[in-house]
Amino acid sequence: QVQLVESGGGLVQAGGSLRLSCAASGSIYRTDAMVWFRQTQGKQRELVAFMPTGGTTVYADSVKGRFTVSRDNAKNTVYLQMDSLKPEDTAVYYCNAQILLETFRFGTYWGRGTQVTVSS
Repeated sequence: QVQLVESGGGLVQAGGSLRLSCAASGSIYRTDAMVWFRQTQGKQRELVAFMPTGGTTVYADSVKGRFTVSRDNAKNTVYLQMDSLKPEDTAVYYCNAQILLETFRFGTYWGRGTQVTVSS
């Protein structure tokens, strides 16, 4: 079964940087779209960045110019580089992946999340 694991969260001061990683493992034939979400307690989950199989990554207006997504297909890993962090970026960050399995079944998978806290 496919598993996604996020890492890299933590506590950082405003203006600082963090890099989150999301590693996928399992019987993966191909990883297609990768998505980053975030959620603050009591608020609706927000899309942060959408990285399609091909084309240009789309970022939420709130993070555009500060966050950058990249991926390493050989490692089945996607990264979220977060610069110039603001207190309002505080949230649990989740990765989501659309994956084609070696059995040619297609599925969408979620990680368990990693906490990012930005202090003033």
